[in-house]
Amino acid sequence: MKYNKLATVICSAALSVLTLTGCEGGDLFSINAPDWLSSKADSIAQEKAKNQGEDVIEGMEEDVYTVGATDYSTGWWAQFSKYYQIKEGEKWIAQFNLGINPNATNTYKNFAMILTNDEDRGAGNYKEYGAIRYDYQPSGNSEWGDYIDRSLASSDLEFATDTDTGVDKLGGKVTLTVDRTAGGLVVTMTNGVVTKQYKQTSPLTNLNADASNTTIRAFLVPEGSYISFLGSTVEPIGGFTSREDKQPLSMKLNSVPKKVLQGTTLEEAFANVTATVQFEQEVSATVSAKDLTFQAVPDMNSLGKKMLVAAYAKTYKGEAASPVIATAEFEVVDKMYTSIGATDNSTPFWGAHSDNIKVNPGETFVSTFTNYTSGASNWNNFVIVLCSADGSKEYAVVRADNYGWGDGYAACTPSGGQTDWAAWLAAMDGAKVTTYITNNGDGTADIKAVMVGNDGKTYTQSYTGINTVDPNNCYFNFTVDGSHIEFDTVIGEEDNSSAFWGAHSADINVPVGKTVSQRFRNYTNGPSNWNNFCVVLTREDNSEYAVVRADNYGWGDSYGACTPSGGQTDWASWLSAMDDALVTVSVKNNGGSVDVKIVMVGNDGVTYKQDYLGISPTDGDNVRMRMTIDGCHLVFE
Repeated sequence: MKYNKLATVICSAALSVLTLTGCEGGDLFSINAPDWLSSKADSIAQEKAKNQGEDVIEGMEEDVYTVGATDYSTGWWAQFSKYYQIKEGEKWIAQFNLGINPNATNTYKNFAMILTNDEDRGAGNYKEYGAIRYDYQPSGNSEWGDYIDRSLASSDLEFATDTDTGVDKLGGKVTLTVDRTAGGLVVTMTNGVVTKQYKQTSPLTNLNADASNTTIRAFLVPEGSYISFLGSTVEPIGGFTSREDKQPLSMKLNSVPKKVLQGTTLEEAFANVTATVQFEQEVSATVSAKDLTFQAVPDMNSLGKKMLVAAYAKTYKGEAASPVIATAEFEVVDKMYTSIGATDNSTPFWGAHSDNIKVNPGETFVSTFTNYTSGASNWNNFVIVLCSADGSKEYAVVRADNYGWGDGYAACTPSGGQTDWAAWLAAMDGAKVTTYITNNGDGTADIKAVMVGNDGKTYTQSYTGINTVDPNNCYFNFTVDGSHIEFDTVIGEEDNSSAFWGAHSADINVPVGKTVSQRFRNYTNGPSNWNNFCVVLTREDNSEYAVVRADNYGWGDSYGACTPSGGQTDWASWLSAMDDALVTVSVKNNGGSVDVKIVMVGNDGVTYKQDYLGISPTDGDNVRMRMTIDGCHLVFE
């Protein structure tokens, strides 16, 4: 990453930003041709062979572009080749160089070919025949799809597991053939070292909306690799791309963090940023931070909203070029979490409130935070307000210290008053608090707070049986009094470097017939759909029922019985929106099955949903839930 070059361009862009509101082929000749003509044909063929490899394929045209980042950082389903159409009775041949990461430890870090009907990805009628990946693992998922028969695949390199060595043998110049000339489907992938084949003699089921249209489409997807296309015998949608160098036209920044901790350097803050650069001839490429020049406007030192200005000044082949500029907004903060009340504990009673959060009938909402107090009096700590959606009706207001009021408070049973109030008050400065707000669904509600003081002791305060509650209009919020609270329970490293299963939240019991919910901010490094939170469902002994992700995928002994729903229509938009998404996860224990419902409000303001209903079997009153991460981090509220 560079910071001192392109100063003139960056500064010009920065000045512009500051004006924003708030700164915010075949044989050509026969062998009977004259000698000079044959000689000319030979020279043309030799040049073509030099450009395309030793084998000159009839009808092969230049189609030169790259799919995937050349630093091997592209995740699954993040970048796609062009679409190539293969008609019934015809054949498609493509050649490309496949770049394999020399440090790859998984056999699937290569490429897959996806076969689809005649609709674009994301369209309502889009359907897939399936996928065929270059590696071959009979016990794994190297081929998949409803219309792909895995028993018809073979290879001269077989992997027993996805961690076997040998993935490096898949690299180099690959010739891909999709042959429909015999009425079935024959797919061949070979680099001269490894050959994989899929041979189906029966005709493909026609998935096109128009029954008379039997054309299929194919595109390639890399994972932890990259594809440098060389040529194709079929003209792709959008046309061929010539070998000539191409000038950059525009670019878009990816994985820009929404928040940067004060004191973080420009280099540290944006080391994981990439840019998708659009070149001439509709060619694009993803470049890493080291190829970009960055500047923060107006600076990185003060708190508040900022603008990141980035410049890229290379052609497609890496020569110097006139730069293209892209911008993105971020915020410099003094902490990576939300506070309620002034951090010097000067906020008076009722002076600051959190959002109102709804609690549905039969649901318990769990929140975690750190409580800080001025220490003057017992009431100078967090306060919980149980109310209607608009706040016009207060069912009860309860404090940390065994006291409350409101229409429904008189009927409740407070318990947990401390035996040594002075020791408790001293321990509440920096106490880790977990609150449980339960809507019983019968007009009553319960509130419990478990407080682990700075002395290491656990203090509990409960209010059971608060009445006059409208079960369909039950909300709560937090307020303060000479105190402040910070939602600072963080799972995963804040630079999103934690690997899968690298950090877990605390286990929470989910009783039979009840729903337990948690809310958190999801921050992701953004390369792949799975780089977000996961919900883990276990027994008390930690044996798993199922693990479900944010992106319509899961596994486990009890996962197969469930019905996943909510997979998004535009995965790229969803993934982009998941950085700083506000997520609510609700887990319901039905006795013999579990339902997981997820609501994600993205940074684009759009609400996305993902459900997993009927996870089974489960063991009655022996269900626990927790969150884990994969290249992301969570901040609980």
